[in-house]
Amino acid sequence: MNSEERRGVFGLAGVFAVRMLGLFLILPVFALYAEGLTDVTPLLVGLAIGAYGMTQALLQIPAGLLSDRIGRKPVIIGGLLIFALGSVLAAMADSIYGVIAGRALQGSGAVAAAVMALAADLTRESQRTKAMAFIGASIGISFALALMLGPLLNRWVGVPGIFWLTAGLALFSILIVLFVIPHPAHSQPHRDAEATPGQFGLVLSDPQLLRLDFGILTLHMSLTAMFLVLPLMLRDLGLRGDIQGWVYLPILLLSLLGMVPLIILAERKRKAKEVFVAAVGALVLVHLGLSVDVTSLWALVSLVLVFFIAFNLLEALLPSLISRRAPADAKGTAMGVYSSSQFLGAFLGGVVGGWMHQTFGVGGVLGFSALACALWFLAALGMRSPGTLSNRLLHVGPLSIEEATRIGRRLRSVPGVVEAVVVPEDATAYLKVDRDRLDLQALDEFSTAST
Repeated sequence: MNSEERRGVFGLAGVFAVRMLGLFLILPVFALYAEGLTDVTPLLVGLAIGAYGMTQALLQIPAGLLSDRIGRKPVIIGGLLIFALGSVLAAMADSIYGVIAGRALQGSGAVAAAVMALAADLTRESQRTKAMAFIGASIGISFALALMLGPLLNRWVGVPGIFWLTAGLALFSILIVLFVIPHPAHSQPHRDAEATPGQFGLVLSDPQLLRLDFGILTLHMSLTAMFLVLPLMLRDLGLRGDIQGWVYLPILLLSLLGMVPLIILAERKRKAKEVFVAAVGALVLVHLGLSVDVTSLWALVSLVLVFFIAFNLLEALLPSLISRRAPADAKGTAMGVYSSSQFLGAFLGGVVGGWMHQTFGVGGVLGFSALACALWFLAALGMRSPGTLSNRLLHVGPLSIEEATRIGRRLRSVPGVVEAVVVPEDATAYLKVDRDRLDLQALDEFSTAST
């Protein structure tokens, strides 16, 4: 990447990470904090934790489409202002209902799609995959930091202080958008990075993509549901809330180490489906193990470690599988639906998990997650092996419709090209290729700039 691309990508990754950090920070501490709020019930605690997911799921694709019309930065700045207002509302709340309203407002500042679209505006086709991966990695970093910092911040400033902090970080992020991130010389829709309205039917009718969407929904549903009860379980085994972050730290570090050989096995040894299905099966067993009355802190920590190895592994594999499976010119739409499914899962994990906690206790929450993951396991068994497919973009320059049709037909005859869609208005050919068979020399003859 050149200097302007690096500035844009690093700045956008920072904005994205700060926003997600604000959403995640209360995850490890809110179940304990909420016990002191008025009118609190386990169902309302779950709704407070997951409320952001519903508004985020509903609004992120429309916000991305709005950014095509009025510009990326206005949508991102507006979303950050809404997020900051939601944080302030939650910080000032003295009842659970105020926190729920604040969290829902936080999620209404849905900037994910606009951030990805701006990243596409600021990067060349040859650097776009790298840029998107870097921004995506910032989510995992923010989640890990939230689990470690949440209990410490709660000890120093309390949950209201955490909300005030996230409001301040959101306002600081606006300065990054205004003064650090470059303004794109040209802005246009990008089929590889954002949703295209005419392609939703294509994406939503693909059983393989729906399996993966159900997977990310279930993964984040089980994660949110777990954090309704995990802080309480740790406390009941003698671990105070303010020191629980020191438990999450080694768990997260070990889980990252544990997933590395599995990623190598999945990607380099071409065992993606087998590793994927095994990881989902591990989630089932972990939740079943946690649903019994765990009386040993070491047993609890060991099960949570296995959960995070599987969680991190699946979190890394799922976007790659979506990208490989999506139609060549519908990757952005597929990723938009996938992302909305992820946030919807967080909402359902909070609401259904809270209801299960209120009705059946801790075991009911974990049993519910075990059942959901078991259904996912059955769905994953029917998943096709992704093989060595990947996406490529070719800049083909301005073309008429007839020329685009002719070039598309020629591209599909290149060895290793599985799909080829040439979009004249984008001056781009969207390709699905088999990396092992691709004739790069033949492909490059069609373009002055390829990825």
